[in-house]
Amino acid sequence: MAKVAFLLANNFEDSEMKNPYEAVKEAGHETVIVGLEKGAECKGKKGTVSYTADIGASEAKADDFDAVVIPGGSSPEALRVNDDVVRFVKEVNAQGKLIAGICHGPQVMISADILKGKAATCYIGIRDDVKLAGADYRDEEVIVSGNLITSRTPKDEPAFIREILAKLN
Repeated sequence: MAKVAFLLANNFEDSEMKNPYEAVKEAGHETVIVGLEKGAECKGKKGTVSYTADIGASEAKADDFDAVVIPGGSSPEALRVNDDVVRFVKEVNAQGKLIAGICHGPQVMISADILKGKAATCYIGIRDDVKLAGADYRDEEVIVSGNLITSRTPKDEPAFIREILAKLN
């Protein structure tokens, strides 16, 4: 089974973390919450869920994981300015492993400079950023482009989760 890192900081979109996280766990995969620092509490922006970081980004090594999931909300904005998060995502991408981002999640992909030549979707508010990062932006519920999976909003979660599980299995 796969070992999946969930990148998380405060103010993530509750369902975009909770639903993929639970689906990946239920499918039998190991889940690890990677936060800005080990033990940090990460609260959802709607206040329905919170998680504690199992490890800090500085401890995260691409060799230890099979995939990365980046929930949306305001969390990716805090994650993308952290050098350890960016390093980790670049390393995972260099190994051709799965990286999935929903809503604002692709902001981390932009900062890691891994969208060039890929098709991608995202929350409409960062559409221009995704295009400027070199991606072929498409307004679709889910896009699978090589090792990357992207989705737009909570309403796209079923398709997002379906594609993550398909890649993990």
